[in-house]
Formats: sequence, structure tokens, C-alpha cells
Amino acid sequence: MTRIPPAALLGLFFTTVFFLCAVFAPFIAPYGMAEVVGDVWEPSSSEFLLGTDSIGRDLLSRMIWGGRTTIFIATAATILSFATGSILGFFAAVSGGWVDQVLSRFIDLIMSIPALIFALVVLSVLPTTIVTLIVLMGLLDSTRVFRLARAVAVDITVMDYVEAARLRGEKIGWIIFRETLPNALSPLVAEMGLRFIFMVLFVSTLSFLGLGVQPPQADWGGIVKENKEGINYGIQAALYPAYAIAILCISINLVADWVLSRTTSLKGGRG
Repeated sequence: MTRIPPAALLGLFFTTVFFLCAVFAPFIAPYGMAEVVGDVWEPSSSEFLLGTDSIGRDLLSRMIWGGRTTIFIATAATILSFATGSILGFFAAVSGGWVDQVLSRFIDLIMSIPALIFALVVLSVLPTTIVTLIVLMGLLDSTRVFRLARAVAVDITVMDYVEAARLRGEKIGWIIFRETLPNALSPLVAEMGLRFIFMVLFVSTLSFLGLGVQPPQADWGGIVKENKEGINYGIQAALYPAYAIAILCISINLVADWVLSRTTSLKGGRG
């Protein structure tokens, strides 16, 4: 049986706790997402464990509901990113020739524009909804996944079993999903954790800038924005979501590092 190192176990523990809190938020949160239950910025007490926020809402409840929103958006955007980027990357590598060149140069063009600036421009003209955020973030990040998937698939497509599949007359779909994908899965799974971290930071940044999750919905970046003025008075309300973001990202990174160490390196099917 494979022994999981302590760092990875710690990461798994905190990651599990965060995801369970997100799934069961309606049963765990003491109050509603936008329910005003006290005075402004009340200190921690037996009634409000983390105190209240800038308009008197229970901060612990906001944190739990905000984690649910942040994790849902990041997870959905990561899945979209990998579904789009990996399929296009495999398709480009397997097809080769002008198809590979056109797709690769288009991805290079998109990547030349900073993702945050691109997102701010798009969100300034589109309605800022959760669906819009997921689609925009997923498509922007799929460019990075495309580059990784293509790099891994290029090595795999020269292997003997892929050439044998071509000689048997297998179509491109078979080569992508039956020959390439299984042998590229390990590095992609490891990379998925890192891209999830980027999604958490990305949606939190957009919300802090006012173009992410819109009030009264809660997410961690938005909670920081709502309570940032309290820092001037020594109030910690804005720091709790920052701690949550840091702990989640470090935990995911510990797990991703362990998964990556279990792979044979980014060599596709050569391991």
C-alpha cells in the first residue's frame, strides 16, 4: 500500500474540510447568506464566532456561504478549462500539420493578452453572473491547459502503439480518447490542482475589483472588499477570507505536488 506523506495528508484533510463545508453550507451556516443579525463589526463572541461584517451580517455564515460560491465557480471553471483545453491540445497534436499550426498560433494570440485585463474588458460589457464567470474563466484558462496537453500528446503520438492504431485505420477520436488520453492523464490530473488554485485566486481578484460575484451573494474576494476599511481600525473581518484562500490554495498545492511526484514526469506514455 502506498504511504501518503504527512504534508499530502494535511493537504487532503483541509481540502476535504473546505469541500464538505461548501457542499453542506445550508446545514452548517448559523445564519442566511445576507441576513443582518447584529451591529456593524461586532467582535467575536459566543453568538458570532468571527464577529459581524460591515453591515452586521454574521461573518462565519458569510465565510461558509462565500466558500461554497468560490469553490463551486473554481471547480466548474477548472472542469470546463480541462475539457476544452485538453481535447483541443490532443486534437492539435494528433492532427499535426496546418491544423496544429492554426490552433497553436490562435492560442498564442489569446495568451499574449493578460488574462485579468481580458476578463475585466469582457465583464465590463457582459452581465456579471456566475455562469458568465465560469465560462469566461474556463475558456481563458483552457489556453494554458492546451499548451500542456499538446506538449504531452506530441511525445505520445510518436509511440509505436499510436502508429499501430493509425495503421489499423483508427479514426482521430479513437487515437485521442483511447490511445493518448489514458497515457496523458497523470500529468493532467496533477496540473488540475494548480489550475484550480489559479481559479480561486482569479475569481477572488475579480470580486475584489467589483466585477466578480455580485452582492448580496458572498464569495471570499467579495468579503475582503466589503470589509477592507475595517483594517484601518484594527478589525480582522477582511483577513479571515484571505486566510481561507491561503489555506485552501496551500492544501491543494500539497496534494497536487504529491500526485505529481507519483507520476513518471511529463513524458506521456514513455514511463
